[in-house]
Amino acid sequence: MPKYRDLELANACYKLMHDLVKVKKGESVLITTDTKPDFGIIEEMAKAAEILGAKTMIAYHSTPKGYGALTMPYLPDPLIACVDQTDVWIEMNDQWLLYSPIWDKAVTNGRTRQVMLGGLAVDQFVRCIGEVDLEAQLEFQDKLTAMTKAAKHMRITNAAGTDIEFDNDPNRPVTNEGDYSWPGGHFMIGQIGWAPKEDTIQGVIAFDGTISGGGDAELGFLEEPVKYIIKDGRIQDIVGGWQAAKLKAYFAKLDDPNMYIAAHVCYGVNPNAKLEGCTTEDERIWGSTQWGFGHQGTCYSGGAPRNAVSHIDGICKDCTIYIDGEMILENGKFVHPELAALAAKLGK
Repeated sequence: MPKYRDLELANACYKLMHDLVKVKKGESVLITTDTKPDFGIIEEMAKAAEILGAKTMIAYHSTPKGYGALTMPYLPDPLIACVDQTDVWIEMNDQWLLYSPIWDKAVTNGRTRQVMLGGLAVDQFVRCIGEVDLEAQLEFQDKLTAMTKAAKHMRITNAAGTDIEFDNDPNRPVTNEGDYSWPGGHFMIGQIGWAPKEDTIQGVIAFDGTISGGGDAELGFLEEPVKYIIKDGRIQDIVGGWQAAKLKAYFAKLDDPNMYIAAHVCYGVNPNAKLEGCTTEDERIWGSTQWGFGHQGTCYSGGAPRNAVSHIDGICKDCTIYIDGEMILENGKFVHPELAALAAKLGK
């Protein structure tokens, strides 16, 4: 019996496993999921991996509360034991195992390629992976990544009130999401992320899209901007309306000083992403930036993780970005000549 968009989904899952993860015959592929994601996506992923000759397993478990280390009390022992014993780990969990102790172990073992795709529904999976021109997308991302790696000082603003400046550390990686062929932590295509020098991050970050990772204070869509006042890379205050007050109380409840430290900043550059309340997609809406606070993975630190009990992300829409004084993005549209030409190939 045909299912909703099953042919398009099969194509997207094959592109994921063949073109992005580059699954090889004989490799082990583990797919983890809690009870919230669409299981049809997971089945199609498993089929694609099997077609490519992998030894495939699905780990299905009840949904934890919270993200990162907060998930650990809810996880079964066999799951904890297996995630770092595989060549490929695709995470579809709605409540992320990302940034948990078992995630840190898996992405630093020199073997496991971990890809975080948590919470995606069929339409999102098809749109953001299956319907993206991968060659044109990676050409665009490669150029923007190279520019960012070379950047010394950056400034980001938006109409909601963001005005934040920082210096980059040339010794830290800039993650270019799209090639999952090497061991470590990876994320859905359409994002480029890095960790600036924390003590240089100064100003205001005004989230006006969504905020996720708040556990029992989960905010989702924002009714009005939630602003972080930042000094030396650390949150000094959280201001705005009732949602800001709720998030501020949740930070205090976690009682972890490391939750207040910036973990990363990312560009959103997936041409098909929409702001729909799924963080994995929201973080990739074109022309946005996204900031995470709390646990910092090795994919951003370039060394040991900086531990925190959880991780909270927020989206700043339609940004303006300056690299070493040169504007490359204006109100969500790339204006740098080379980037604008490459963006045009993606319909942007």
